[in-house]
Amino acid sequence: MPPTTTTAAGTTRRADVTSADGTRIAVHVGGDGPPLVLVHGAAADHTRWRPVLPALEERFTVLAVDRRGRGGSGDTPPYALAREVEDVAAVADAAGPGTILLGHSHGAVCALEAARLLPGLRALVLYEPPLGFVRWPAEVVGHLEALLAEGRRDELLEIFMREVAGLPADQIALMRSLPAWRGRLAAAHTIPREERANREYVFDPARFAAIRVPTLMLTGGDSPPGFHAAADAVAAAVPDCSVAVMPDQRHAAMDTGTARFTAEVTAFLERS
Repeated sequence: MPPTTTTAAGTTRRADVTSADGTRIAVHVGGDGPPLVLVHGAAADHTRWRPVLPALEERFTVLAVDRRGRGGSGDTPPYALAREVEDVAAVADAAGPGTILLGHSHGAVCALEAARLLPGLRALVLYEPPLGFVRWPAEVVGHLEALLAEGRRDELLEIFMREVAGLPADQIALMRSLPAWRGRLAAAHTIPREERANREYVFDPARFAAIRVPTLMLTGGDSPPGFHAAADAVAAAVPDCSVAVMPDQRHAAMDTGTARFTAEVTAFLERS
């Protein structure tokens, strides 16, 4: 077991979970209470949750995942979305019955898919999964791959955040100033493959009718229309799903609207 460490959010320890294909998935554990698994999006690792950890760890045992290919986790080629879904399911299984899943962006796609495999979940929170509804110029993935081949990771990140996530310049500048930016740079090589997977994803509402746990879809009031379309589609497909729109926010409310984000999540989970 890796050593216990102290962060701004409190004392944490790292635990490794083995996924179905043998890949080691690192999980950073802190807080006390019911288990809450956090699944980050593209261009990140578990450190992207730091702004919201103090509030969440007061109420929950938080298990922040490093998705495969970044942070302390392993990476087994070839990449497939189905393997990431198995990763999330393995962490939730290890956390035990009554686990809550919270996923952001690509991580929310993984969490939604994993919920189909986890009958013991307590609740599900999804923040702006693209689910094939978010459209961007066809050449974006090729451009990202070219920048990666040239080692231009910082530029790759900026283009991804601007053209795919739809973030304005001031929000990108804020994210660049945070400690998590280092983890984003280290994980930049995973972005093109995940964007290809998102392009290929086809949302089939019938596949999610069996998810019977309370579900919250979070979206930003200023986010691109595709994220709102995805929220509406999930709300129509999942029997017990509500949508909460965070005014004046986009795809990074953990950073730009931290108090509002944590209030929405904790209020929902207190009702669930």
